[in-house]
Amino acid sequence: MTSKATTVDQYINEAPEDRRAALQQLRTIILENLPEGFQECISYGMIGYVVPHSIYPKGYHCTPELPLPFMSFASQKNSINFYHMGIYAKPELYDWFVSEYPKHSKQKLDIGKSCLRIKKPENIPFELIGELAKKMSVAEWIETYEKAFNK
Repeated sequence: MTSKATTVDQYINEAPEDRRAALQQLRTIILENLPEGFQECISYGMIGYVVPHSIYPKGYHCTPELPLPFMSFASQKNSINFYHMGIYAKPELYDWFVSEYPKHSKQKLDIGKSCLRIKKPENIPFELIGELAKKMSVAEWIETYEKAFNK
């Protein structure tokens, strides 16, 4: 499910009613914890947090006209999905997240390379996502990204 929303508020308001409060809470926890320099936007039809071209002019290697993606979340058909490129690119961050998850949720972890799928809004591990959001600065993300993807 890709949204055609052009603003974050529009995206949240167009989401199913039973998910709006959780999406807003997820947005708030990310904004409260995200290091300075990342920018909130709509990216790939989701709420995204990116390194703007003003900081990283090269942009995303797959689509250089887009800013460098870092984190995003989306209301999908069967779940709310949370994406974090850092846990894809930095194995020790992934390991930390996987080991911390059971301390924050009784639900079985449903995760791909960078995608956490949460079936019910009430099961979102907000505190853990807040901790994850502050674990990597813009400079650290650019360095990690260039090592992992810009070869």
